Amino acid sequence: MPSPRTARDPSRTNVAIIGMGTVGAGVARLLIDHGDRTARHAGKTIWLSKAVVRDLNKPRGIDLPAGILTDSIDEVIDDPEIDVIVQLIGGLSPAREVMLRAMEAGKDIVTANKALLAEHGGELFTRAQQLGRSIAFEAAVAGGVPIVSNISQCLSANQVLSMEGILNGTSNFIVSQMEEKHAGYEPTVKLAQELGYAEADPAMDVDGTDAAQKLAILSHLAFGATVDWRDIPRDGIDRLDPVDLQYAAQLGYRIKLLASARLIDGELELSVAPTLVRKGTPMAEVRDAYNAIRVVGDAVGPVFYHGLGAGQMPTASAVVADLIDTAVGRTQLTFQTLEYFAEGRPARTVQRDVGKLRGRYYLRLHVSNHPGTLATIAGVLAEHEMSIASVIQHEERRGASEATGSSGSEAFVPLVIMTHEASEGAASEATQRIAALPSVEGRAVRMPVRE
Repeated sequence: MPSPRTARDPSRTNVAIIGMGTVGAGVARLLIDHGDRTARHAGKTIWLSKAVVRDLNKPRGIDLPAGILTDSIDEVIDDPEIDVIVQLIGGLSPAREVMLRAMEAGKDIVTANKALLAEHGGELFTRAQQLGRSIAFEAAVAGGVPIVSNISQCLSANQVLSMEGILNGTSNFIVSQMEEKHAGYEPTVKLAQELGYAEADPAMDVDGTDAAQKLAILSHLAFGATVDWRDIPRDGIDRLDPVDLQYAAQLGYRIKLLASARLIDGELELSVAPTLVRKGTPMAEVRDAYNAIRVVGDAVGPVFYHGLGAGQMPTASAVVADLIDTAVGRTQLTFQTLEYFAEGRPARTVQRDVGKLRGRYYLRLHVSNHPGTLATIAGVLAEHEMSIASVIQHEERRGASEATGSSGSEAFVPLVIMTHEASEGAASEATQRIAALPSVEGRAVRMPVRE
């Protein structure tokens, strides 16, 4: 049964923020400084009643009216006058417990915590439905880019056929800087941290975890799929070598950390990986901390969304949009259609066997510079039904063996191969066999290619 709600002023929605970090301060600024704007869109006043913080004396970068700050979560949850809680605590705990308590106390939720939804979304959505509450989460994926509302509402007449996008602004900033400045990975990560794009520990951004969690959430919305983000094949940019950016450029491509979902014969192909994207296409031109998502629907065809995926005000913009939708009742109407988030509901689609994923591939090897090496490698590829589209092999230069890390007297040179389409299973097996050849030294680099 829905939780009972006390009689309230219908001309006002009372809001409390839990977690007044950078985004929370941005939300407060929009509500306080632009209340006329939010009231115009909501048809009522959206009133900031309380903001829960750990340290009452910490500067917030915003002048808040007296009485708004509190260090007591209980004060907010137990207040029957508060309608909506903006839950901006990061991590899994106590964020999960706070959301459950708030919903049980009759509050609707707006959150930007994508890790929490990716991990406990089923439980939280099920409980919200049981209690007659709603959870809005536009800011949890792609920051200021309104992809959640577009998939769940604007594209609801479509069967989504595919999605692919740059869902992590930190990684995109790092890769863009490495390409433009010809800088190494470590100094570029340090720059991203100095500019506030990367956390002190950037692991979840650079290893593909963040993008995989966001892809799992979007796959729920677009395909009705129940996907554990851990099951999504993923590679990050943490081992990306600047030389691959240079070779990609020679071939007419840029490298992007691309999250991809494709519906094939009722099954989903999901992946997160550094991917070669052809220059001149919209996705290849997404720079710095921007995000982008390309969605293909069976009725509308391809549509492209682009904008800042992180930062104080872009994320705050998405949070306040969710507050307006919650205040006017749109969130509740949309939320009722998300039954496939609930625990125990069967997935409407299943994840395709990773080995069946198909695409083109970029291979970079260090090979011995003697006759027959390329023929041997081509033979292995042919055995796995992979054909070569193009090859780059520069002449050996003096000192090249030292540059490639060769410890022997035999010279090794870089060899770059672009393949025609093949299955992931075949590409993986072929790469392993090639890497084990005596004529190949070091790590074999393989990345998918998108046109």
